[in-house]
Amino acid sequence: MPDKRCAELSVAIICCNEEENIGPCLESVKWADEIVVVDSGSTDSTPQICRDYGVQFHTEPWRGFSAQKNSAVSKATKPWVLSLDADERVTPALRFEIENVIGSGDAKDGYFIARRNFFLGKWIRHSGWYPDYNLRLFKRGRGTFRKREVHEAIELEGVSGHLKNPMEHYTYKSIGDYIARLDRYSTLAARQLQIEKKRARLDHIIFHPGYTFFNMYVMRAGFLDGYYGLILSIYYSFYTFSKYAKLKELNRN
Repeated sequence: MPDKRCAELSVAIICCNEEENIGPCLESVKWADEIVVVDSGSTDSTPQICRDYGVQFHTEPWRGFSAQKNSAVSKATKPWVLSLDADERVTPALRFEIENVIGSGDAKDGYFIARRNFFLGKWIRHSGWYPDYNLRLFKRGRGTFRKREVHEAIELEGVSGHLKNPMEHYTYKSIGDYIARLDRYSTLAARQLQIEKKRARLDHIIFHPGYTFFNMYVMRAGFLDGYYGLILSIYYSFYTFSKYAKLKELNRN
């Protein structure tokens, strides 16, 4: 028998050149009655994979994470919206919980969902990477991504709750992938700090990277993640250094 679709749910996804991720992502939510994908100009097989799944596929110029995700959300027509990234997956247990929640008569306006984050293929249980709750499921019209250069999050009008089952997040498949995105995200983070009229002081550049490492590796037990926890803690400290160094450069210019 064909899989029964959830008539109350729209899934909103943004992507660009995600041919390795988009198929498994769509497969994990094909039970939703509506899937909206906003693509920012993929040159790989991402568009064809999306069309093979029969999603609502839109190509739009890149306008930043928040604006792009709000565009995808605005195209949803069902009573509930689930916002996903292309490298995320909804597990069967999470699907069952979502269907039960939105089918109940006392559902809240939005729900935070934990993420099992995978780094180089390994689930990172510590280092501040789990449970990593993000508000992703909400009633249509009640949630909007606030305008930020990076680390965008949903602002909810109403009451929120937490789901028990996590989604899976397959991020950073190689060291090179991490370093490339570290450079991009630290630039965006520096721009966000500049927008907020923040200044980069010498102590930010000298002491904050060390504190970031200590916080992740010791306070948040990153050492229990072994080699992967060590690598993450080192790279996150360098991300912090890069962010403030780039902010100082922006302010100087």
